[in-house]
Amino acid sequence: MRTLAPHDYERLADLAVHYRDIHLRSMKQKHHFNPRLGVDALCFQFLEAPFKEQQESLLVGALITPCAMWLVALPGAIQQELLTTTLRLKLPSGVYSLTLEQLPDGNALYKRIVLEDLTDLDSMQEAARLAQRMMGQLMVPPDASPEVE
Repeated sequence: MRTLAPHDYERLADLAVHYRDIHLRSMKQKHHFNPRLGVDALCFQFLEAPFKEQQESLLVGALITPCAMWLVALPGAIQQELLTTTLRLKLPSGVYSLTLEQLPDGNALYKRIVLEDLTDLDSMQEAARLAQRMMGQLMVPPDASPEVE
């Protein structure tokens, strides 16, 4: 499995900032807005590219916001005209349908809401632990039994 490089972490940090800047005003209007949370891209890893025309892998992980946790897939340097409005993402736990969002900075992401109300969380550390558990469950086949040490 390919590990994330420093430029990948920069890309994820930029994604979180751009997403926050675009959506913060609308998130603050929601009844389940949690002011203790920020926007962060967590637990990302590379998956094989789903596009025939693309050789690059997708970056897949969790996007935490003050209102929700999203499953997110970031396409690599693919031509914008090759992006479709939905992406069927095959993970070990199953197939998930994600919707395309074009960002004003020219980047794009595919996303699917996983949890819509995070008001019970008291900190970003709790949100990070929740994102780790979520990604851990998504990356394990449904019939896999936990290993015993």
